[in-house]
Amino acid sequence: MLSAVVVGTGLIGTSAALALSNRGVNVHLRDLDPLAVRTAASLGSGTGQPPEGVVDLAVVAVPPAMVGRVLRALQDEGVARHYTDVAGVKGGLEQDLGALDCDMRRYIGGHPMAGAERSGPLAARGDLFEGRAWVLTPTAETDTETLNTALELVALCGATPVVMGAAAHDMAVGLVSHMPHLVASLVAMRLTQAEGRAVSLAGPSIRDLTRIAASDPRLWVDILSANAGVVADLLEELAADLDTTIGGLRAMAATDDAKRAHGAEVIEDVLRQGNTGRARIPGKHDGRPVRYAAVSVLIGDQPGEMARLFTDAGRSGVNIEDVRLEHATGRLAGVVYLSVAQESVALVENTLQERGWRLR
Repeated sequence: MLSAVVVGTGLIGTSAALALSNRGVNVHLRDLDPLAVRTAASLGSGTGQPPEGVVDLAVVAVPPAMVGRVLRALQDEGVARHYTDVAGVKGGLEQDLGALDCDMRRYIGGHPMAGAERSGPLAARGDLFEGRAWVLTPTAETDTETLNTALELVALCGATPVVMGAAAHDMAVGLVSHMPHLVASLVAMRLTQAEGRAVSLAGPSIRDLTRIAASDPRLWVDILSANAGVVADLLEELAADLDTTIGGLRAMAATDDAKRAHGAEVIEDVLRQGNTGRARIPGKHDGRPVRYAAVSVLIGDQPGEMARLFTDAGRSGVNIEDVRLEHATGRLAGVVYLSVAQESVALVENTLQERGWRLR
């Protein structure tokens, strides 16, 4: 059975330690903050005691700027046979490790594509990585045993391994993670000077779009600084798309019918390409054309209502693919949107209405 040292007991490190401990792995925790270690250990993620000998794998889960120095110190100490990290950017890190003369044969880069707005060990979950991609970026020198050990880590955490080069990884996460985070922050920033009445109208669209803007700014400065060039290039491309979109909207506001028609075509093209891009995001039915629709159910703010709703919806025999809750402003009520296959909407609605639920 694999043995491991997890260095860094924040959200990702503690979640990995929890996942490994739940699978019977002996996990030893290290952190500059003794309280963080005690907190993580109290959750059942491992022990704060040092291992008696060399462990199989050291997982470095510290801020990106610290990974190189920590990894070199661990290798000098001879803590583990193999080493990996969880930093969100890999290209610059590989260069740093080379400059520090780290043993690259026993190192493989890693990046679990999971996280949360909250940080620290108390935000950790043993199932954080279930079904999520976990990128592994072997260097030219990484040996096969190190790769296999990292693959075992990923499997024990319930994630799906994706092996790719460091540069390809950095471009990919810039597109699907780093750039969207900045865009969410820019949109949320527009709310800081908005009138209170305008903000009070916020609904699910703005909430969903700005959710990740609640993350720790200091952590994200570290992440973005390691991938700044890639993200800047992507934002320049986005800026060009925004210019096109603005031009289309200006044309739609013109008095000339031909200009308005052209503007509408531009905006429709933007929206259609958005549909196409959104459809490419993998899901559990990836590769199969499944169309979804939402069943909107009015719900009160009383204990047990969500459980009762799910029980009653389950009586239809239809699988609930996703769920979203929208709170009513200033009222102890809300709307639950149950996402189901489009052809099953009528069956779910009829079942819920028979059980006394009000639909919207």
